[in-house]
Amino acid sequence: MGDPRGFLKTRRGKEAYRAPAERVGDYRELVVPPADAELRAQASRCMECGIPFCHKGCPLGNLIPEWNDLVYRGKDDLAVQRLLETNNFPEVTGRVCPAPCEASCVLNLDGEPVTIKAIERRIAEDLRGHLEPVIAREKTGKTVAVVGSGPAGLACAQELARKGHDVTVLERDDRIGGLLRYGIPDFKMDKAMIDLRMVQMQAEGVRFETGVNVGVTVTAAELTRRYDAVVLCGGARKARDLPVPGRELSGVCLAMDFLTQQNARVAGDVVPDETAILATGKRVVVLGGGDTGSDCVGTSFRQGARSVTQLELMPKPPLVRMPENPWPEWPLVLRTSSSQEEGAARDWAVSTRALGGESGAVTHLEAARVTFDGRTMREIPGATLSIPCELVLLAMGFVGPEREGLLTQLGVTLDARGNVVSDASGRTSVPGVFVAGDMGRGQSLVVWAIADGRRVAAGVDAYVRQQRLAVGA
Repeated sequence: MGDPRGFLKTRRGKEAYRAPAERVGDYRELVVPPADAELRAQASRCMECGIPFCHKGCPLGNLIPEWNDLVYRGKDDLAVQRLLETNNFPEVTGRVCPAPCEASCVLNLDGEPVTIKAIERRIAEDLRGHLEPVIAREKTGKTVAVVGSGPAGLACAQELARKGHDVTVLERDDRIGGLLRYGIPDFKMDKAMIDLRMVQMQAEGVRFETGVNVGVTVTAAELTRRYDAVVLCGGARKARDLPVPGRELSGVCLAMDFLTQQNARVAGDVVPDETAILATGKRVVVLGGGDTGSDCVGTSFRQGARSVTQLELMPKPPLVRMPENPWPEWPLVLRTSSSQEEGAARDWAVSTRALGGESGAVTHLEAARVTFDGRTMREIPGATLSIPCELVLLAMGFVGPEREGLLTQLGVTLDARGNVVSDASGRTSVPGVFVAGDMGRGQSLVVWAIADGRRVAAGVDAYVRQQRLAVGA
């Protein structure tokens, strides 16, 4: 530990953002990087606990106390090395991970955990322009197809290529990155980082093919015949819909369609007027209070929305931990995102009853206030509200992977939620077919997707090497 009294001398620093009035005018990243001296002071707060609970909180098992100490000592090059030992894409997690490591930090007992995420992001900044490829010492001659290029697919592909296998990543969109590319707004993560990683991974031997909709343009049978192993990393993209009267009205849209369009515009694409979803000049209602809903809020403001109201079905969370939610569990407390700080009106315990409209377009949302008694939700008699709106964005989460096409053709076993069932190594019920990320665990965090990709890559490596030995015998 560099400074055994660091946590006593230095208070937790709050991540700095560009001013709302400035940042809503563009799609550049909103975080203001801390000065080196401030960063090292924050790193000095790490106590190098005898039992580092931050390891328990991080699905990747990042060596957090080690690289905190290295940053404090000014040994940034070594800090980068330590970070890359467990995390393929720290430049991503340092931006969009909700930091369960900080929730588990011992200093969070007092509500002031080490700023682990900000330190990780700063370490990862040193990677820009210095992503040296890691070339496998020998090639195995085994071929692996990775279906989907989100964080799980990219992590799995990179690990497999570094183990000497011939890896092809198949992506149905026109660009690589999955939800990293089209689901996360540019003001939270600059997409140039994905492009830099693609260059590195191509040098490591990974082949990328876009515009390939496996299960449609390529059948499952073709895929399993062509490759020694297949890894399903297609995510849990089936959105939860809103089955209420008026859902069919123009101006009622799925959040991911809205976000994808804007990311495409930022990338230089032209979205046809007849299919464009825009918040410009409109009163916007966002249904759902998670990360996707928050991203819709920030994007709406940048498009010039007249107003943004965000509604959540669940009750308003408490400001502090409740006794039944002790450390080091994830704290179930009220959070305000950078997008919500930009001016969104928020309301909780609101259930949408219907959507009203004129001439086929939505004009208002009818809702009722609700109360929860354990697991039961009840409307409060007489507590109704009507909210004027011209755009309603449905950001109520996802219900699992898309079954049509690939999963149906493969015939893999699914659980009650529609997720692909697998063992600890990622093997599904179909020989040679593995699953990683949200397609197997349901909608989750980027950090879990990367961890899954790494874990399943080890399982695929063992499987194809065993197959090679069997053929040799």
